[in-house]
Amino acid sequence: MNAVTQAELLRCLPHARRYARALTGSQAAGDGLVAGALREGLPSLPARLALYAGVTRMAPPPAVPAAGSNLSARHRQLLLLTALEELPVHDAATVVGVPLDVAETELAEAREALRSAAATNILVIEDEPIIAMDVRQLVEACGHRVIGVAASETQAVKLAQERHPGLILADVNLGMGGDGIIAVNRIQEQLKVPVIFVTAYPERLLTAEQVEPAFVISKPFEPLALAIATYQAVSSTVPIG
Repeated sequence: MNAVTQAELLRCLPHARRYARALTGSQAAGDGLVAGALREGLPSLPARLALYAGVTRMAPPPAVPAAGSNLSARHRQLLLLTALEELPVHDAATVVGVPLDVAETELAEAREALRSAAATNILVIEDEPIIAMDVRQLVEACGHRVIGVAASETQAVKLAQERHPGLILADVNLGMGGDGIIAVNRIQEQLKVPVIFVTAYPERLLTAEQVEPAFVISKPFEPLALAIATYQAVSSTVPIG
């Protein structure tokens, strides 16, 4: 598979899987893109960029924005690559196959489009008060409404049942309050709602041993990464895995 070794690919695979599922909105569809990219063969790039480029090539081609959306497919690709995957713009340009100046222009357009993204009601599951306050301020700055902040599994389930959020932002480790993954699983037994996990341990959610979330953000995170993940989760038209 060109000069990329199997060990390099395995090391970079979680990044590619996160990018692919953020593009598609689901675990199954995202992993399908990764598998397709590996079958088709990867371009002659460093392992991580090669995987991103392969996934991007397998995704639907950039086109006009879908109805009700302000972002084209390539806008989303560039935002996810730079904000969520933290690539420099010149690497993101290489991945999507456009000149640097085009990538810079489209990235600026995409960031501006986020300001007018559709708002939703968000439930935050976070046991650290200061972090919860930061997350609340960030999502409200993006135009969303925080309808509750839960510090434990029990409180999260109760608030979700009462207030029916349109999106959940959940930490994984809730300290004495339990486990954010378990809380989300309990909520989704009764309410199908997209989820973004914000965690210092993203590898715990990318093991391929259980149903995994479509959206995972690493702590500490950049505000833009949270903004684009929130946009993708809310605007996705496929079930969130």
